[in-house]
Parts: sequence; structure tokens; C-alpha cells
Amino acid sequence: MRQNFRRHASGKIQQIRNSTENGAESLSASLHHHVDEHSALLNNTFRNSDGQPLYEDQRTWVRWPASFGYTSWQTLTSNPVHVLLVFVPIGIAFGATHQNPTVVFILNFLAIIPLASLLSFATEELSVKLGQTLGGLMNATFGNAVELIVSIVALKNGEIRIVQASMLGSILSNILLVLGCCFLAGGIKHKEQEFNSTVASTMSSLMAVSTASLIIPATLYAAMGTSKPPDDKTDNILILSHGTSIILLILYALYLFFQLKTHAHLFDEESETEGEGGPDAEHSEGHVLSPWAAGVALVIVTIAVAVCAEYLVDSIDSIVESAHISRTFIGLILLPIVGNAAEHVTAVVVATKNKMDLAIGVAIGSSMQIALLVTPFLVILGWIIGQPMSLQFEIFETVVFFLAVLVTNYLISDGKSNYLEGAMLLGMYFIIALAFYVYPDKPGEGASTLWSMMSQR
Repeated sequence: MRQNFRRHASGKIQQIRNSTENGAESLSASLHHHVDEHSALLNNTFRNSDGQPLYEDQRTWVRWPASFGYTSWQTLTSNPVHVLLVFVPIGIAFGATHQNPTVVFILNFLAIIPLASLLSFATEELSVKLGQTLGGLMNATFGNAVELIVSIVALKNGEIRIVQASMLGSILSNILLVLGCCFLAGGIKHKEQEFNSTVASTMSSLMAVSTASLIIPATLYAAMGTSKPPDDKTDNILILSHGTSIILLILYALYLFFQLKTHAHLFDEESETEGEGGPDAEHSEGHVLSPWAAGVALVIVTIAVAVCAEYLVDSIDSIVESAHISRTFIGLILLPIVGNAAEHVTAVVVATKNKMDLAIGVAIGSSMQIALLVTPFLVILGWIIGQPMSLQFEIFETVVFFLAVLVTNYLISDGKSNYLEGAMLLGMYFIIALAFYVYPDKPGEGASTLWSMMSQR
């Protein structure tokens, strides 16, 4: 009897299993059939009667709108951060209607992040079509366009401290935060990574020259001490800054000629690494936007960034008063995060793919553009419009910049990286961020007095 019961129970269990499996298979088949129906419906919806996609239709009145919609969709879905584009009209509307300045700052802060990504995407699309030389010039021009636009707006409003802090912060963000994230993310996935030490050494040498261009005005101002009236000291510093800026711009032009023409073979390894992914691996291969579409996108996005930057800069005074955050911290930490958002993502992604030459080029190359191109350009622009923009930073800021470049040069000198080096760079960046959080907008004369005493000895 017990055996009959077991046999009966086993039969029931087997029936339940069979019915469950059949039900699961039936449900799965039903779901696949449902998805296939919808996929076919979508394909038929965006195709003409001949089976061609609508953006390839022979009829112009059909092809152009369909092509615009398809290209826009491909562009918007190229990066998840583009979801934040919803803040662009909201931020502009709140700024135009003079709403709470703190809310205006936050909304436009979030709005500039996806705009920076779109600017980077359109620049890459256009640079591929134009070839290596013009592409390099395009990347040099638009690679740091967000920082340049925000700084021009701040310079026009006389916010010299915001401009100087933004330039210094962008450099520190790239060589410490971005490069640190690259080394850390790549080092976790790969035990040790290698990159072209010759290219990295060339970039780091130029960064050392840019460091000297900031140290010399700061030490000269301190060395003059009380021997000259303040107005004479300021005039002398401006003369030095204008001359130095012209020299730095010439050096950057020579570097572009060195990179793209006379010594292009040194950068061949980076180009080959970029090409390993194949034609369909990256959006930068230029399969999405035509040259005209990329050019129009650059103009539209640049205008949108300029509008958002205007409202962002106008709300800084209120943020300083309400949140008790210094202008230096806003310019040095917050604004560079906005401008370098796209570069952060790009550099980390290529580092995890073991393409460290590209990551180094993005991080240090962008810092070099800021130091040798954008900052001198802003000094010259201030000279033209009558704003006393100079290369004389506060001594504390200059020392921080020197230490950051020194540490970075040490870490990249061997042409190898690992996660520990990335952690060191990130640790130094957070220490600097904490220091500037408590750093006042108007530091005392203690540092200048110390430099004067040292120079007298």
C-alpha cells in the first residue's frame, strides 16, 4: 500500500512538472510571439512600402524629416547623461524669469553637463570627417569649449577670481581626478597597464612649463613687496602676464605642429590603438552626423551653453552668500566637474578597455589645452576688453598646482600604471578639494610676507 501511495504521488508530481514546463514554454512562446509582432510593427512603421527605411526614402518630403528624427535619436542615445537635457529649457526659463538664484544655479549646473557631452560628441564627429590636421584643431578649439564659454562670461562680468579658479580647477580635475579614475578603473580590471611614455613625457614637460608661467608672476609680485605702489605692481604683473601668454600660445601652436606634422610617428601608437575597435566600435567614427549636421549641432549647443553659463555665473553671488561657499571653491571644484563631465566618462571607458594612450591623451592633453591655450587666450581677451586678468594666482594656489603637476609627472614617467597610482591621484585631489573648501576668497597677507622674508634672505 505504501508503494502504491509513493507511485501515485510520483505520478502526480511528474504531471505537475510536465504541466509547469508546458505552461512555461507556452508563456515563453507567447511572449516571443508578442515581441516579434511589435518588432515587425515598428519596422513596418518606419519603412516605406518598398521595405526601405524612411530616412532613405526617395521622396524628399519624407526623407528629410525621417533623417532628422533618426539622426537626433542616434545622437541623444549616444550617452546616458543626455537624459539631463530636460534641465536645459527649465534652467533657461527659471533664469529668464529671475527665480530663486540657488535653484537657477543648480538647474543650469545640471543643464551644462549633457550639453558638454553633446559638444564633445559633435566635435568628434566633425573632426573625423575633416581629417587628422583639421580634426586636431577642432578638438583643440571645442574640447574645452564649456570652460572657455563660462570663463568668458565670468570675465565679462569682472569675476576674475572665478576665471582663475576655473582654469586651475580644470587642470587639477584632469590630471588628478580624471587620470586617477582612469588608473583606478583600468588597474582594477588589468593588473598593470602600459602607455606611450614618450608622448606622456612630452605632455608633462609642457605642463611643467605652464607651471613655471604661474610661479614666476606669483613670486615676482611677492618679491616686489612694498618697494613699489600697488598700482605699479599690478601694471608690472599685467605686462609680464601679457608677454607670457603670447609665448604660451606660440608654444601650443608649435606643439600642434609637432604632434600633427613633424613628429606624428610618435603618436602612431595612439592612433593605432584608437583604430583597433573597428569601424563600428565607437561613435567617433563619424557614422551618425554628417559634417553639416555636426557643424549645426556645434553652433546650437554652443549657444545653449552660453545662455546657461550666463545664468549660472549671475547666480554665483547668491550661492556664495546663502550656502557660505567661497567663489574659489565654486570655480575650482564645481565648475570643472560640469565642463569635464564628458571627458571623465570617455577617459574611464577607454581605460577599462586597456587603451591607456587614449586615456592619457584625454586627461593630460585636455589639461595642456587649458594651460597653454585657454588661460593665455583669456589673459589676452581681458587685455582687449579692459579686464585685469593676469597669470598672477595666489601663492597657495600656485604651490598646489606645482605639487599636482610634480606628482603626476612622477607617476607617468615610467609608462606604466596600476590601481594604487590611481588611488594616490584621487587622494591628492580630495585633499586639495578639502583645502579649498576652507580656503577664503580673500586670503591674508601671511603667505606674501613669508615669500618676502625668504627673498630677503
